[in-house]
Amino acid sequence: MTALFALATSLLWGLADFGGGLLTRRAPALTVVVVSQSIAAVVLGAVVVATGGWSETGPRLWFAVAAGLVGPVALLSFYKALALGPMGVVSPLATLSVAVPVSVGLFLGERPGLVQVAGIAVAVAGVVLAGGPQLRSAPVQRQALLLTLVAALGFGTVFVLITEASTTVTGLFLALFVQRVTNVAAGGTALWCAVRRGTPALPGGGLPWTSLPAYGFVGLADVAANGTYAVAAQHGPVVVAAVLASLYPVVTALAARGFLHERLRGLQAAGAGLALVGTLLLAAG
Repeated sequence: MTALFALATSLLWGLADFGGGLLTRRAPALTVVVVSQSIAAVVLGAVVVATGGWSETGPRLWFAVAAGLVGPVALLSFYKALALGPMGVVSPLATLSVAVPVSVGLFLGERPGLVQVAGIAVAVAGVVLAGGPQLRSAPVQRQALLLTLVAALGFGTVFVLITEASTTVTGLFLALFVQRVTNVAAGGTALWCAVRRGTPALPGGGLPWTSLPAYGFVGLADVAANGTYAVAAQHGPVVVAAVLASLYPVVTALAARGFLHERLRGLQAAGAGLALVGTLLLAAG
């Protein structure tokens, strides 16, 4: 059961990332975040009511609020990076977010094993190889790399905060709901400020109703991934769940290759692969 739900997590996160990247090529990234998270918040609210999640209300929810403030920055950066592409490089680099929980553990007195040390070295090498070959000739790729690293830092911070925000499955639903309500509030405020400065909130032809299912899929796939990961971690070793769930960049890369026909330079592909291997070593350590 652990393997099944953890792999489902990878599939859902990978498809959500791919969909979010595509939508950001047609609409402002901030709009994608606000619309998709709004749909997710509505659905999560219904889930919380149905499961009695309100009984889990307590001081721990402040961690969810903090996660909700960090989340939009991470998602905005990530969707912009995916839009700049190539997705096959951006998505694996984002899995470096696992370094944040590792760093928190170090601060609290934990000491990494040889596997984790190897993972850090391999991941850093992957970042250099994936971003370095194009830094001088294509500044936009430097921007994509920077945005991806910002997103990874944000995602890792959210993982730590959400872990502290709940201790049960129903509590997790409530924490995710509070997180997404905060996401929408923070993102909506940022979007309003952007519009006030003259930045359009919608694409040229407006936001067609026919695109709402795509936005809903992105938001709900992200929520469902959090749910399947929680089930996986509760029914088996957390290390196994984390390693299998961290394979989601493979899904994004395969989707980009299959639907967008992306082609990567050999060195870029090697760097992205090293970053993914380093992430798996960090999670397994």
